[in-house]
Amino acid sequence: MQLKSLLRSGLFSSSILAGVAVFGIPAISAHAAAPMVKTSAPGFYRSMLGDFEITVLSDGVVPLPVDKLLTNTTPEKVGKALSKYHLQSPVVTSVNAYLINTGNKLVLIDSGAGVFFGPTLGKLQASLKASGYLPEQIDEIYITHMHTDHIGGLVDGDKAAFPNAIVRVDQHDTDYWLSQANLDKAPADAKGSFEKAIAILKPYVQAGKLKSFEGDTELVPGIKAVASHGHTPGHSIYKVESKGQTLVLWGDLMHVAAVQFENPAVTIQFDSDSKAAYAQRQKAYADAAQHSYQVGSAHLSFPGLGYIRKEGKGYAWMPLNYVPLP
Repeated sequence: MQLKSLLRSGLFSSSILAGVAVFGIPAISAHAAAPMVKTSAPGFYRSMLGDFEITVLSDGVVPLPVDKLLTNTTPEKVGKALSKYHLQSPVVTSVNAYLINTGNKLVLIDSGAGVFFGPTLGKLQASLKASGYLPEQIDEIYITHMHTDHIGGLVDGDKAAFPNAIVRVDQHDTDYWLSQANLDKAPADAKGSFEKAIAILKPYVQAGKLKSFEGDTELVPGIKAVASHGHTPGHSIYKVESKGQTLVLWGDLMHVAAVQFENPAVTIQFDSDSKAAYAQRQKAYADAAQHSYQVGSAHLSFPGLGYIRKEGKGYAWMPLNYVPLP
């Protein structure tokens, strides 16, 4: 039997390999193992929602000591909940942003952390470019709330990172975070959040490109802001609809899937009003489970898209099934 036939038939064995030299076929020499690369590709994930193209952009990850940050629970309960998912604190936590191409507008939901959270974050620009878009193409940016890991990517130094974009934020958040009076009276360990917000939004304010809204507001056809105040005074979620399909982007409505789906009453130190934040989370969970629409969240494990269902006294998370686009 010829060598090519052996290869095709699957009968090519180690014993045959040992004897190939007899027929004048040189043996294949072994090579040393290649060095490990140990880097990840820029993160983007693309899916369709009706006629809208949804691109999830990874800004990177950050380790969170959730056993110390979560409230209305105990470190022991947190540890037990994490262990069910083979996790332990600190939990490596995603920071996601969502790019929506409606066909008429290119809309970015949140902008990542920029340079403000260290080298493991601030990767949104690389992810955006890898996905096939440029920052100059972004028409509008909708901010869920003005914590630095959601607005830091708006700037490159002291310049707007998205020079042609209008930035939209709920008025309650702009009034709170951009207030010099609030900065002046804030405790020393909280002043930085106000200072960063003021500096980050400055180029957009100066260019007349910061446009606030109040409460439930349709911003462009198919994308509506929905008030979910609590995590911050103006925290908003965004409802995206096309061809009868719905995606609701939760921002920081929740942070730790392994804990807060099973027990929505668990809150986090970052909440401005933990009781209001819990009420909004419970409301959003119940609505998503009842109506079976898709959800996305800033700190769900990338790409952070999926569905939830009622399970026991809490809820269960079902990640979106991977379907590559043609």
